[in-house]
Amino acid sequence: MKFYPEGNNPEISGETKTINELKQAMANSAVLESKVILCDREHNLHLDLGSVRGIIPRVEGAIGIEDGSVRDIALISKVNKKVCFSIMGFQNDSYNNPIAILSRRAVQIRCMNEYLKKLKHGDIIDATVTHLEKFGAFIDIGAGINALIPIDMLSVSRISHPNERLSEGQKIKVVLKKTEPEKMTFSLKELLGTWQENADMFSSGETVTGVVRSIEDYGIFVELAPNLAGLAEPQENLFVGQQVAVYVKSVIPDKMKIKLVVVESFDKAEKPAPLTYFINKNHIDYWQYSPDGAAKHIYTDFTI
Repeated sequence: MKFYPEGNNPEISGETKTINELKQAMANSAVLESKVILCDREHNLHLDLGSVRGIIPRVEGAIGIEDGSVRDIALISKVNKKVCFSIMGFQNDSYNNPIAILSRRAVQIRCMNEYLKKLKHGDIIDATVTHLEKFGAFIDIGAGINALIPIDMLSVSRISHPNERLSEGQKIKVVLKKTEPEKMTFSLKELLGTWQENADMFSSGETVTGVVRSIEDYGIFVELAPNLAGLAEPQENLFVGQQVAVYVKSVIPDKMKIKLVVVESFDKAEKPAPLTYFINKNHIDYWQYSPDGAAKHIYTDFTI
């Protein structure tokens, strides 16, 4: 079974099922999803399943809640969001109405054992950005289980904060870079094209838009794409993060250089542009960013 980031699999909705369908889902150990409508004072999560109300007891809310390695804010933050769950059983409330007792933790354990632990370095999976910190982007890699993309693995072009590349709730593809006993680290940049694949989108004589990423005494680095930047001649009154129009003077593959001239600057940068992926398979062993024959050899070996 493949496990998806929460809110990304419409085939497993638990919001409109009858109680008989829910009982059948329990018998089949099915994984369902529904929106959290309330987190009560004991931090139990309440879900509207249509025919009945469902409750995820606090300790069943996520792996790590019971032993304290995950804080209760991880439950509070799920209000008005879809979460996955399996049905543990049914009981009646004080008014004799049936309540479904649910477990998100059980689904996460299954996800770890049946899916995530089987991934190999270089495997490419779907993920959803959950929140952004200065050091990287946290992503849901399945059933609400979080992993990290460090900021230097978001793209070849350097950024000062992940919000310049991604936004919360964004659906992305990622590649498994590193596994440790308690965490998995993913990368994005290897999926966003080599230097040559990106450079092929631009030609000398064109004027295109870019974003200022660095200002040095000798010139201004302008990002043309997440994995491609060029060097513009020095110019005053520009700032990092500013959107600019640049004229492409030359493209030099053996030196991995693009020479630019800033034509016009704008007040602020646009929101992060949609990502373009250059790999459409589910696994890569080796990725070479630099062109053959370039003076600098830049690559990622996932087999190490």
